[in-house]
Amino acid sequence: MERNDIIDFKALEKELQAALTADEKYRRENAAKLRAVEQRVASYEEFRGIVLASHLKPLEQKDKMGGKRTVPWNCCTTQGKTFQDVATEISQNSHKSSG
Repeated sequence: MERNDIIDFKALEKELQAALTADEKYRRENAAKLRAVEQRVASYEEFRGIVLASHLKPLEQKDKMGGKRTVPWNCCTTQGKTFQDVATEISQNSHKSSG
């Protein structure tokens, strides 16, 4: 075989993976578009929001309950605070609301 006839399997696999990812994204967004049209959304912004959020998955029960929350859910409200301050604040708030 000549040098030009060698198949680069890594590049081929990378190209295949990119094509599969693009196809999955297309199918997911198309399904979201069809659902949005079926729901008769009120505005284009709502339609666009549904399509843009099509990659999100619902929370599971284990994601909703229990466990210590050490990551701030809203970083905009925690500006100027350290990570330890936020983690302590979250921990204290969860103890107050459960009692």
